[in-house]
Amino acid sequence: SISDILIDHDIKFYIKSRVKSVYSIYNKLNNGKKWNNIYDILAMRIIVDKVSDCYTAIGLIHAKYRPIPGRFKDYIAMPKENLYQSLHTGVFGVDGHRFEIQIRTWEMDEIAEKGIASHWSYKEKGVKKVQNMMEQKLEVFRSFIETNRDLSDAEFASSMQQDFLSDFIYVFTPKGDVVELPKNATPIDFAYKVHTNVGNKMVGARVNNKMVSIEYKIQNGDRIEILTSQNSKGPSRDWLSVVKSSQARTKINQWFKKEFKEENILKGRELIEKDMKKKNYVPSELLKTEWMQIVLNKFGFRDWDALCAAVGHGGVKEGQVTNRLAEEYLREKKKQEDQNVLLDALNIVQKLERYKSKSGVVVKGIGDVAVRFSKCCNPVPGDEIVGFVTRGRGVTIHRTDCINVMNLTEDDRHRLIEAEWDVEGKGMANVSYLASIRIVGTDRVGLMMEVSKVFTDEDVSVKSLTIKTTKTTAIFDVAIEVKGKEQLEKIIKRLMKLNDILEIERVAN
Repeated sequence: SISDILIDHDIKFYIKSRVKSVYSIYNKLNNGKKWNNIYDILAMRIIVDKVSDCYTAIGLIHAKYRPIPGRFKDYIAMPKENLYQSLHTGVFGVDGHRFEIQIRTWEMDEIAEKGIASHWSYKEKGVKKVQNMMEQKLEVFRSFIETNRDLSDAEFASSMQQDFLSDFIYVFTPKGDVVELPKNATPIDFAYKVHTNVGNKMVGARVNNKMVSIEYKIQNGDRIEILTSQNSKGPSRDWLSVVKSSQARTKINQWFKKEFKEENILKGRELIEKDMKKKNYVPSELLKTEWMQIVLNKFGFRDWDALCAAVGHGGVKEGQVTNRLAEEYLREKKKQEDQNVLLDALNIVQKLERYKSKSGVVVKGIGDVAVRFSKCCNPVPGDEIVGFVTRGRGVTIHRTDCINVMNLTEDDRHRLIEAEWDVEGKGMANVSYLASIRIVGTDRVGLMMEVSKVFTDEDVSVKSLTIKTTKTTAIFDVAIEVKGKEQLEKIIKRLMKLNDILEIERVAN
C-alpha cells in the first residue's frame, strides 16, 4: 500500500521491514512496558534519495493512515548526539495493525548502520556533498581542539569528557537555528556558543520570551535570546562556577587573561613565591634560569611573565610550578650531597694538593687513598687515564677511552676525578702493569714457541695464557706484565713481524 503511494508521487525509495522478535518483546514487558504501549512489533524503514522526500513521504503516509499520538519524532531537524538522523512515526495501518515507520536518506542509513566513519567510504552520486557534510561535523572537533590548545592533558581529557561524552540538549536561537549544548547548560554557555563577543557583552537572557537568571538550566527545545550591552564590563569570575561547557569556560579565562595581563603577572609571581615559602623553599634558590626554562618548556610558555600571567588567572596552578622547580633543586642537591659523601669518605683535603701514589699514579685533590687499576681496560703508563671515585674502595683508574667510562650516566659523571701518570716520580720505577692482548694467527705447529720467545726476549712475565683454535686459526689470549705502553707497543710490533700472525689487539681481562 505504501509502495503504491510513493510510486504515484514519483518518489524513488527502498523499503526494509521486520517483525520484532519474541525475546525483544519479552524484555520490554519485563522492564515494565505495557503491551498496549509497544508500537514497534511491526516496523518498516523507507530509504529515499533526498531530505525533502523524507518529509513528503511522511506527509503522504499520515494522510493515508492515522498517526498514533505522541509517536512522531523528527531526528533530521534535531539529530541525536551520535549524529543519528531519521523521521520516526507510528500509524494504525491495514486492519488497524500498529506500525512503526522510519524514513531516512541513504546517507542517514549509512551512519545509523555503520557509524560516522562509514562516511569516508560511502559511495553514491552525491559523494562530494557527503564529504562536505562530514567536514562540517568534524569542524566541531577542530574548534574544540583549537579552543582548548593551552590545557594540560588531564584538563583536555576532562573537557573532552564534559563536552563530547555527556548528554546533549538542543535549543533554538530567535531565528530558529538549532544549537547543541551539554545537559544542564546555562544561558552563558549558549551565548559563548553563538559568538565570543555575545558572551563577553552579555547582560541578561530571555527563554521562551521570559527573563531568566544566568544560572537557569536550559531545557530541550527552549528558544533563547541573549541580551547584550556595549557598556558591559565583561564576564564575571563567578560565571566560571556556573557554566557547563569547556568552550565557555576557556573563553571566559581568555578574556581575563587578556584584560588583566599585568595584574595577572604580579598576582602569579606572588602566588608562586607564597607557595614556595609554604613548602619551606627559598624562592631565590629555586628560581635559577636553567630550571625556569625547563618549567617553561613543560607548560609551553615563551617567557616567565607569560607563565606567571597564566598562574595569575588560574590557567596553571602555582603548586605545579613550585613542584617542577623543586624537582630540579632536589636533584642538584642530592648530586652535591653524593659528592660530599664521597669526598668525606676519601678524606679530601680542603686545599688542593698533588699526591704521588706508590702505584705511579697522581690523583689530584686527594689525600692518601687506595688506587686500583680497572680490569675492564687495564691501563698502563702512557695511556690517557681518569679516576673514578668508588664507595669504600678508593679510586679506580681507567683509560679515558674505556667503554665503561664513556657509558657513564649523567648522575655518575661527577664521580670522575683527574689522574695522570707520575712520570717524574719514583713510584713507577719498580712497578709492573698488567696488559691483556689477543693474538690471532694461522694455526700451525711452532707459532706458540715463536710468540713465547718474543716475551722472553723482552723480559716480560706471562701471567695467564689461553688458546682457542678453529679449523684455520689459533687465538692466544695473553696477560703479561709490562712497564708501560711503550714496551707493550714494542712487543706488539715484534709479534706482528712473525709469519702467520694476522691480528693483535688489547682486550679486557
